Amino acid sequence: MLLDLVKIFLPTAFAFFLGLFFTPLATHFFYKYRMWKKYSRSIEINTADFKIIHNETAELNTPRIGGIIIWFSVLLTVVIFYLISIFLPTATTLKLNFLSRNQTLIPFFTLLLGSLIGLWDDLIQVYGSGKFARDDKTWRLWKAFLIAVISFLIGSWFFYKLGMISLHIPFNGDLYLGILIIPFFMIVALATFSGGVIDGIDGLSGGVFASIFSAYSAIAFANHQIDLAAFSLVIAGAILAFLWFNIPPARFYMGETGIMGLTVTLATLAFLTDTVFILPIVALPLVITSASVILQIFSKKLRNGKRIFRLAPIHHHFETIGWSTYKITMRYWIFSVVFSIIGIILAIISR
Repeated sequence: MLLDLVKIFLPTAFAFFLGLFFTPLATHFFYKYRMWKKYSRSIEINTADFKIIHNETAELNTPRIGGIIIWFSVLLTVVIFYLISIFLPTATTLKLNFLSRNQTLIPFFTLLLGSLIGLWDDLIQVYGSGKFARDDKTWRLWKAFLIAVISFLIGSWFFYKLGMISLHIPFNGDLYLGILIIPFFMIVALATFSGGVIDGIDGLSGGVFASIFSAYSAIAFANHQIDLAAFSLVIAGAILAFLWFNIPPARFYMGETGIMGLTVTLATLAFLTDTVFILPIVALPLVITSASVILQIFSKKLRNGKRIFRLAPIHHHFETIGWSTYKITMRYWIFSVVFSIIGIILAIISR
């Protein structure tokens, strides 16, 4: 038990301090090469409420690829602990290696693949031109298509390699899906990715994602998936290093290189821990944020342009009614911690 806890917390602390060390170097690189958006959102959104909250100077002068700090810290941590176990094989070093085929290999490569595709998207918006550089609706559909492709491959691995054919329903046994588990994973991954719109206020997404991945570390630990628990908390540690520099005023934004990798990995963790139906509770801030956008769209279409919220996502609505960004961020963090704890409890007692 003690060594299991060391296996979880030692790499986490390593990832956190590695991120702190790496960030100043990355920040210098971000600003040297002016890695921020070249087109303001005000080109597409020109309402009085948007003008209230929009800081165009910050948007066009703050790097948008800060998510590199998260996945690069995780990458180095995984590789370093793996290499130590290879070149200095002892009972302790072998135990501390948490890269395993049955637990962490898939979420690890999911994180890297999603993050690299997100980085490509960020670089298009930094150095590109035309409608893709403005992140128009066509490009957003392409991103959704890419997420669908990634999730199809992961879902196929679950079915053909891991033999996953059913999902646990809390307090009600298992739901048999068979090969339908592949499209079901695709739906969950796309839904989770849609929650990435939470990355709209300094420090908001970082605090929420840190809580969610910490919760999944606890859930994996309760399932005796120690490698997966270590990996999940390593991600949380790397996010906290990112958050250290992302609190207002942010030195950089997470960008798609953070959002894509984290959201698809989160969906993967939910399947590997067999807690898919608890994911909406653990990640309730993402669900609410995504739902606010969907409701706003349907309201405009079905009610002759009438809006439910002054702005969507909902955290921007709170800004327009006078809440400070600090108040919104802190309350989101509290909300996220509370529902992460509720999710952990439900995952443990619903078996």
